Amino acid sequence: MDSPRCFFSRVSLFSKAGLLTWHSRKPPGWSQLFLGSACKGNFTHVISKKCQKGSKSPKKASHLGPLDGSWKERLADVVTPLWRLSYEEQLKVKFEAQKKILQRLESYLQKFNGVKVTTAAPKLKGLCCLLHPIIPSPVIDGYRNKSTFSVNRGPDGNPKTVGYYLGTWRDRNVVCVRSNHLKNIPEKHSQVAQYYEILLRQSPMEPCLLFHEGGHWRELTVRTNSQGHTMAIITFHPQELRQEELGVQKETVKEFFTKGPGAVCDLTSLYFQESTMTRCSHQQSPYQLLSGEPHLFEDLLGLKIRISPDSFFQVNTAGAEMLYRTIGDLTGVNSNTVLLDICCGTGVIGLFLAQYASQVLGIEVVKQAVEDAKWTSAFNGITNCQFHAGRAEKILPQLLKSKGDGQLIVAVANPARAGLHYLVVQAIRNCRAIRTLVFVSCKPHGETTRNIIELCCPLNPAKKLLGEPFVLRQAVPVDLFPHTPHSTAGSGGSSSPCYVPPILDGRLMN
Repeated sequence: MDSPRCFFSRVSLFSKAGLLTWHSRKPPGWSQLFLGSACKGNFTHVISKKCQKGSKSPKKASHLGPLDGSWKERLADVVTPLWRLSYEEQLKVKFEAQKKILQRLESYLQKFNGVKVTTAAPKLKGLCCLLHPIIPSPVIDGYRNKSTFSVNRGPDGNPKTVGYYLGTWRDRNVVCVRSNHLKNIPEKHSQVAQYYEILLRQSPMEPCLLFHEGGHWRELTVRTNSQGHTMAIITFHPQELRQEELGVQKETVKEFFTKGPGAVCDLTSLYFQESTMTRCSHQQSPYQLLSGEPHLFEDLLGLKIRISPDSFFQVNTAGAEMLYRTIGDLTGVNSNTVLLDICCGTGVIGLFLAQYASQVLGIEVVKQAVEDAKWTSAFNGITNCQFHAGRAEKILPQLLKSKGDGQLIVAVANPARAGLHYLVVQAIRNCRAIRTLVFVSCKPHGETTRNIIELCCPLNPAKKLLGEPFVLRQAVPVDLFPHTPHSTAGSGGSSSPCYVPPILDGRLMN
């Protein structure tokens, strides 16, 4: 029998109860246990009372009053719920939440899987592994390098207001509030959002508040790098406009930001995307460069990184460097190991560790991100990296088959909120060559929890989990999101600020 394999995981500290989804693969009682013990802390203030059962939702008022301190505080309480606490107090809150999650996870694993999760390493009572102190973010305020702003009615009823949402669509009380006061948003992002609002209010074209009601102007995404270069991406619903009419709108946007009032934003890149869906990838609807450079570049970990409009890149650049160095320390890669980087984004983790590994294999679903990774590899003279574009569940099983069991593999998985596809978990679990796994996740419940259970549970032929289980070793929290208790996506993923959940640290388990 193989010796226990190492398992690292980075998960966030808070999550809403009731998000666990097990599908048909769950053993009896799994979801009920975890849902019942999910973290009950909720830092998001209720914007308005829900309608009584059986009653109709009230119609949204067209005019809700001026943008005073009350609206600003309410938005801050939703997007950055910990903003009233000192940073030291924030870290204490997050650390205690980490402990509770690990305690629940230990109970969960032992009760339903019979998994031996205790280790020889010193740990706090009741925890499934060693929990290290939180590594603080080097930057506390204005740290986000990517922000997405929505368009809707503001507190004064103006439908061409650019900011973040308060309220819910279900209760029909959505209000768009300007976000220039939020502690996690840099001034440059707020400036671009302010001038986008000016553009909209000058335009005769209506905003697209609801797809079925028509309108055109939609959200704005702003990306910046540490050198101050700025990329703006404007999303526009074409509706029934002809190409000539669309051309007029694109020229209007270009003129405004290059020669008009918006020129003060000094944009490095200006993109325009015609989108008929909530979210469109570059493949579905190409980003059209109206002005400037096609990419941003970031200096990180001694590398020059290329970033495309829809490529994933951690939103806290300085914090990401701390995270990647921590991952590097925990993986223990050397010249005898192959590094497998699953859901690699722009490939930064693999490219940074390539100097220590014999080979790096990256997998990423966003084609533009893979192109960025390949460019970064070539520009920095890195020759031992291969990046594959496509879904991990299709690529990984075949990729592992091409590697013999004689090769030692260290895997890093950094999936979106949906977690790893079951075929990916199955491939990792059944590959004897993978001795160490670093799991990076922005959400401890839901699919991430299922991933952890399936990676750590005993052999299960019915689920085709035939390899020896992984063992939790240690947790190293890294705070990437000061002032917030929840983690993001993404977006890539970042989710749209329509429902901006506050964002928080993650952790690594070895």
